[in-house]
Amino acid sequence: MELFLQQLPIVLRSLNVGFLQTLKLFAVTLIGAMPLGLLISFGSMSKFSPLRTLVKLIIWIVRGTPLMIQLLIIFYFPGRVMGNNIWGSGESGRFAASAVAFIFNYACYFSEIFRGGIQSIPVGQDEAGLVLGMTQSQIFFRVKLLQMVKRVLPPVSNEILTLVKDTSLARIIALQEVIWAGQAFMKGSQGISGAIWPMFFTAFYYLIFNGLLTVLLGNLEKKMEFFR
Repeated sequence: MELFLQQLPIVLRSLNVGFLQTLKLFAVTLIGAMPLGLLISFGSMSKFSPLRTLVKLIIWIVRGTPLMIQLLIIFYFPGRVMGNNIWGSGESGRFAASAVAFIFNYACYFSEIFRGGIQSIPVGQDEAGLVLGMTQSQIFFRVKLLQMVKRVLPPVSNEILTLVKDTSLARIIALQEVIWAGQAFMKGSQGISGAIWPMFFTAFYYLIFNGLLTVLLGNLEKKMEFFR
């Protein structure tokens, strides 16, 4: 017990640093993937057949392959195959590669959710907007957008909660997120070796953060009931 109390502050400091990295990756992914997903959804609904086919092919590939493989390819391909390691070997380079992989992966998932939400809105609303002299962009942003948000919020919320846990995959390229920090104490870190209990603490970080997000997203869904 005495040893545990001595090690606890060391472990918590390390886990806190790792969790900050997790939060950064989560926030950057969400900020980048949402608007990119909307743009990709427009491409998948384009009336220009070559563009629509290309976008759907990309979505199929991204959704059909593991995120872990995408991380490895994005991080290692430029240096190992093209001879130009654009990421570098530091923590900032690993974070940048992780962010690019996560943003593109989640943008493809979000795009399908957005596409379904947009296409679920009755066509009559477009026709009514055109009769009133509105442009297509005005119809989308003033008439359809909030309705779409209401319809896609539950599946988007599920993806957001999944994203919290998926950030742990970044350790495959040695990004020092919270699980990487906890696992380091099993291998040997800061004078602590063979300790498995820090891994259980990492679970609490995810549980607490996911719990907060669940409450926030649930409140947001209640507020969006106005558009039912």
